[in-house]
Amino acid sequence: MQPFLDSTDALDNGAELRRRMQQDGYLFIRGLVPASALEALRLHMLERARASGWVQEGTPLPDAIADLRGFSLEPEPAYMNVYHTMYVSPEFHALQHHPHLLQFFAHLLNGPVLPHPRLIGRIIFPQKEVFTSPAHQDFIPIQGTPDTYTAWIPLAALPPEMGGLEVAEGSHQQGVYEFQPALGAGGLEITEPFEGKWRGGPFAQGDALFFHSLTPHRGAPNSSQSLRLSLDARYQHADQPIAPGSLQPHNPSSTWEEIYSDWPASADWLKYYWKQWDLDIKPYDNRYHDQRDQLAIELGQQGDVRAYSTLQRIVTRGSDPAKKQLATELLAKLDAKL
Repeated sequence: MQPFLDSTDALDNGAELRRRMQQDGYLFIRGLVPASALEALRLHMLERARASGWVQEGTPLPDAIADLRGFSLEPEPAYMNVYHTMYVSPEFHALQHHPHLLQFFAHLLNGPVLPHPRLIGRIIFPQKEVFTSPAHQDFIPIQGTPDTYTAWIPLAALPPEMGGLEVAEGSHQQGVYEFQPALGAGGLEITEPFEGKWRGGPFAQGDALFFHSLTPHRGAPNSSQSLRLSLDARYQHADQPIAPGSLQPHNPSSTWEEIYSDWPASADWLKYYWKQWDLDIKPYDNRYHDQRDQLAIELGQQGDVRAYSTLQRIVTRGSDPAKKQLATELLAKLDAKL
């Protein structure tokens, strides 16, 4: 695998950033976010992780040594309940508004920058490689304008054993690829292998990876002993369409009123900040998830464990009672195989 192209040299050159993004579908910038800000948030999240049984007692908190007895993953209730304790803190939501990130996107977008309220945290347990996120495109869950960009920001340095994120260079100009159900975040994977196009490498604390919503990307396995924490922050030009889900919390069972309820007055500037724009809200197109769900049900009926993550999403986030009941029954049969 080839390393990322380092675009730190073009940080203040909007035209060059746009050229490279259009050509490669990603930008890798070193040292963009101050390590002190990332470390403060990481420790804040780890405190809640240890209180919930995700970090081994008696080990130094900064080491983030995972207690595998607490293993769970999105969208399981056990995971979402712990994640909620992190998500409700203003410190979590403030990071995507860091001036360095906003300035970067002002150069890239050449216009008003809208950070999506639906900020996503990723807490990845080690030694659970089977659930490593497969190749996928963010456009399917995000929608709105295709010209939405993900900022993937690890909260700590990532040596090779902790994995990270990899992108398929230059593969973002072919629309939405064919996909199938798979284990891991999103519950689907692209069937195209993108041979010779994958780019990756280690991250220092403060490095950030940015990519277009149609850029295929995948996780790298976490084979260490520690939890891997990162943020998925999405940004777009404020004049472009946005899907309604991108204005909601990441956990569908939460509301902004609940999340904001205990925030201090000093965090008022973060509340409903997106309402300063007259946004073009574009209805969500469900066809991709409908297709994924149908394929997962068919695989589940065949006893194929690749259906597991999608079936979990049907159970926890679906709206069709009959489909949810069928997915529950299929999950019970697949549990013994994982």
